[in-house]
Amino acid sequence: MYTAAYWYRKSAENGNTQSQYNLGWCYANGQGTEQDQQAAFYWYRQSAENGNVSGMLETGFRYDRGNGVEQSWSQAVYWYRQAAENGNAQAQFNLGWCYENGKGGLPTSIYEAITWYRKAAENGNASGMLNLGFCYDRGNGVEQSWSQAVYWYRKAAEGGNVQAQFNLGWCYENGKGVSQDKSQARYWYQKAAEGGHAQASENLRNL
Repeated sequence: MYTAAYWYRKSAENGNTQSQYNLGWCYANGQGTEQDQQAAFYWYRQSAENGNVSGMLETGFRYDRGNGVEQSWSQAVYWYRQAAENGNAQAQFNLGWCYENGKGGLPTSIYEAITWYRKAAENGNASGMLNLGFCYDRGNGVEQSWSQAVYWYRKAAEGGNVQAQFNLGWCYENGKGVSQDKSQARYWYQKAAEGGHAQASENLRNL
């Protein structure tokens, strides 16, 4: 019986970019074929070069981590940028992080980082929301604003981001950007604790 990987290969070899991406996934996960990270990288990159945005992101990830290919920050940044400029929220976040940390030959720039975090956040990426909240919390690259910090922490927290849940609980406990409310603090600390945040568990005990 033919597997999905068989048909993905047939289609991939005929230039179908989604099939190229899917075949990469099959190799990455050993589904319908032997697990082979170099082959996974090959097909992800093929899809990326042919315009598949998910393939661009995955190719960036693999250069970032050195998975199936030699690690290269410059190549990771290149592919993150390709995906980010095509609207991929995770790539937008990753590119922002690379700017914040000066990776891949990029100048360290919190302003560029915020530009991409904001794009990621506005496209629904919870990590982008969290990092944008951090920037407002600390006044890092933007005018300090507790209300804006809380706004983005809340969006990330509601999206399931554990660190944002903790941060929002802390804001409620301390009356930062919101009225002090111990019951709301307890609610968000509990959410974070359930997600494995150790400090949230400690804060709950002390509340």
